[in-house]
Amino acid sequence: MSGEKTGLHFDLEWRITLFTVVMVPLMFSLGLWQLQRADEKAALASSFEERQRQRPAPVSELWNQSAESLAYVPVQVSGNYLADQYFLLDNQIHNGKFGYQVLNVLRLSDSAGSVLVNRGWIAGDSGRRALPDVPVIEGSVDVMGQVYVAPGEPYLLAEQQLEQGWPKVIQAVEMDKLEPAMSAQGAGSVFPYPVRIAAGEQGALTVNWQVVNMSPQKHHGYAVQWFAMAGVLLVFYLLRISNLGQVISGVWKTGK
Repeated sequence: MSGEKTGLHFDLEWRITLFTVVMVPLMFSLGLWQLQRADEKAALASSFEERQRQRPAPVSELWNQSAESLAYVPVQVSGNYLADQYFLLDNQIHNGKFGYQVLNVLRLSDSAGSVLVNRGWIAGDSGRRALPDVPVIEGSVDVMGQVYVAPGEPYLLAEQQLEQGWPKVIQAVEMDKLEPAMSAQGAGSVFPYPVRIAAGEQGALTVNWQVVNMSPQKHHGYAVQWFAMAGVLLVFYLLRISNLGQVISGVWKTGK
C-alpha cells in the first residue's frame, strides 16, 4: 500500500560492527588527547612568557634548584669557552638543511665549575664526510640565555656511547653521560642543565629556539578532525546496518 510506513529495523554485520566498536572510541580518545596536548602547550607557552620577564640570574644562584623551577629561567653566564671541548648534537634540521647544534663547555669565571652552553645551529656536510668548523670564541665572555630542561627522556634506538676525542657527536643531550667527559677534561662541577644562548650573544650561531613544536590551535584542529571522523564513521555504520536512510527519505517525502 502506498500509505504504509516502513518501520526502522537493523541487520547487524559482525565485521563492520567490530570495526566500528574499535575505531569510534579510538578516534574519540585521540581527539581528547589532542585537547589535552593543547592545554599542556598553552600552559607551557604561558609559563615561558612569564619567566622571560624575570631578571637574568647568575648561574651560581640556580645550582641546587629543582628542574621544574629552572625550566626556561633567564640566566647569565660569565667565563671562557673551552675552544676544543664541545658536543655536536646530530640530525638537526634548519630551513630544510642538515646540521648540528653546538654545545660548548664554558668554564665559569666566578667558580671552579662549568656550564654547557648550546650556541645554536650550524650547517653540516649532508654526506657526513667531515664535521663543521665551529667558530672559536677567545677570551672572557658574558652571555645571556635560558636554562633548558628537556620535557622527557630522549628516544634512542640504543644506548648512547661517547666517542674518543673532541668534538663529540651525540644523538641526545644526556647530561649524566656528558658530565663525566667534561669533568675528565678539568671542567670541574658541571651545572646539571644546558643553557640555550640568546640570539646576538657572543658565540651565538643560528639561534631559533622553539618553546613548543606545535601550537595549541593546531592541536585543536586535529581534535576536531578526530571527532569529525568518529562522527562520520558512526553515521556510516548506522546507515549500513539499518534502513535508517529509507526511513528518513520516507519521512521527508511525507512531509513534503
